[in-house]
Amino acid sequence: MEFLLTLRRRGISDAAVLRAMDDVPRARFVEAETAGEAYADQALPISCGQTISQPYVVAYMTEQLRLQPHHRVLEIGTGSGYQAAVLSRLAREVVSIERYRTLADKARERLAALGYGNVEVIAGDGMLGAPDRAPFDRIIVTAAAATVPEVLLEQLAEGGVMVLPLGSHSGPQRIVRLTKGADGTVNREELIAVRFVPLLPGKAQEL
Repeated sequence: MEFLLTLRRRGISDAAVLRAMDDVPRARFVEAETAGEAYADQALPISCGQTISQPYVVAYMTEQLRLQPHHRVLEIGTGSGYQAAVLSRLAREVVSIERYRTLADKARERLAALGYGNVEVIAGDGMLGAPDRAPFDRIIVTAAAATVPEVLLEQLAEGGVMVLPLGSHSGPQRIVRLTKGADGTVNREELIAVRFVPLLPGKAQEL
């Protein structure tokens, strides 16, 4: 399939990640008017002025998490639910937070209909994380933060990994991988350049 070939050509090599990308029907997570472009390697618009990330970025961030089947994952920014669905194929449990209730409700219904029973979608403030469910083995943020959200870092288990885009909305952004040591120290690795919508505090007042 051209979809997977494109991912392989761009450097995605983890067999489990490729299987998960192949397994999740991306066309079910995009808007009806863009369904014909679902498998193109590009971001697409969804409701509430948000986007579904391009397949390569979804696969890349997933690969950088280095997921194991026993892991519990926190995702900030559910969007359409596509990234959560991919994560669900690789981890034991996914908790995903979305600030737009409309998106959260749609994603919850979509994930349930497709049988992704190990994903819980919460409408809430992603900047606060889910402290009542912490610690998490892995955290993924799918919107760009200007600085590392310390509240989320606190919810990361020892030895845990957080992957997120860092940078201002108007300036350069880069995927960063943070690994939390047993002594609380954090190792930071700068990865690829990206473009994401900004990470905003609070629940959306509308939608």
